[in-house]
Amino acid sequence: MKYRIFLIVILILIFVALVYYFKFTLLNPNEFRKSISNLNPAKTTDQSSKNLESTEAVTVIAQNLDTPWAIAFLPDNSMLVTERLGKIRFIDSSGNLDPAPIATISDAREIGEGGLLGIALHPDFSSNNFIYLYYTYSESGGNTLNRVVRVKYINNTLSDEKIILDKIPGASNHNGGRIKFGPDKLLYIGTGDAQNPSQAQNTNTLGGKILRITDEGKTPSDNKFNNPVFSYGHRNVQGLAWDLNNNLWATEHGRSGVLSGLDELNLIQNGNNYGWPTIQGDETRSGMLAPKKHSGSDTWAPSGASFVGNSLFFSGLRGQALYEAVIEESQAVEVKEHFKGEFGRIREVILGPDGFLYITTSNRDGRGTPDTNDDKVIRINPAKL
Repeated sequence: MKYRIFLIVILILIFVALVYYFKFTLLNPNEFRKSISNLNPAKTTDQSSKNLESTEAVTVIAQNLDTPWAIAFLPDNSMLVTERLGKIRFIDSSGNLDPAPIATISDAREIGEGGLLGIALHPDFSSNNFIYLYYTYSESGGNTLNRVVRVKYINNTLSDEKIILDKIPGASNHNGGRIKFGPDKLLYIGTGDAQNPSQAQNTNTLGGKILRITDEGKTPSDNKFNNPVFSYGHRNVQGLAWDLNNNLWATEHGRSGVLSGLDELNLIQNGNNYGWPTIQGDETRSGMLAPKKHSGSDTWAPSGASFVGNSLFFSGLRGQALYEAVIEESQAVEVKEHFKGEFGRIREVILGPDGFLYITTSNRDGRGTPDTNDDKVIRINPAKL
């Protein structure tokens, strides 16, 4: 009798084991792997989270740069940094700055706010090695213009320069310059009004716009004006970033001089008019969109921008701060200031592949007060803000 009960218990245990095995390995193998991994939580710890928790809030990565404008991360986590006078610098994945530039863009002309500005990697860089640059140049007649070019980057060497988009209006000020590939793999370009405000309202010119083109410089079929113009009515766009829902946001410089202020944070949509120079701040007019947030009588002078979760971090040049706009349901509900006055003028803000923010100072641009080690690339730990 005891033997029979023991045998029944064994058979029941075998049956339960078979049911468990069938359920998790055949019907839901992912759950099975998950249940096994949970036996050793250390193996599933997110390394980036650990790094953010253990790393200091601020780390200087590189210094003694000359007006760095934009950063692009390479697949191995090293970075390329543009300097406005026309040089491209290399920082390896350990944070070591190559003492010599890897390239000099001979046609780039540093005049006022112009020079070698934006940089972006092609979405398929790992297979084609394409890098895109935005720079200011002078044509034979003496006019100041901007263009976007594509180069091939192999072993710290640039070659095969090809003009992708040319004759973007330029001047000593208001050249825009930010370029980024969007989630749609199209290239977005922030331009300025080149000190000619009226052209911002003219959809047949490239100044005072956000442009959108293919990687070959063609106009996408759904651009509203059958040309590169994606949005218009902008004064000077220097920051582009996409939120978690793939919505495009842009930072824009407001008016200058004694009435300086009304810098803008805009939610960008295809074909829309953002008002410059007709409306500013809270002003409204039919067919024009007011910003989601503006600086009022304060001045941000915003440039680079990048999202971390639902926060849009953007730089302040004259504002000398790292700003954080908290975004809820497509509205900027709050703008926080970080490091006010600590680093001087800040130009670039970009999210690195390691989960940290990287910023550049711009204290040698003629409008700052540089210290002996300026300018710098600085790593910011968003978990410590």
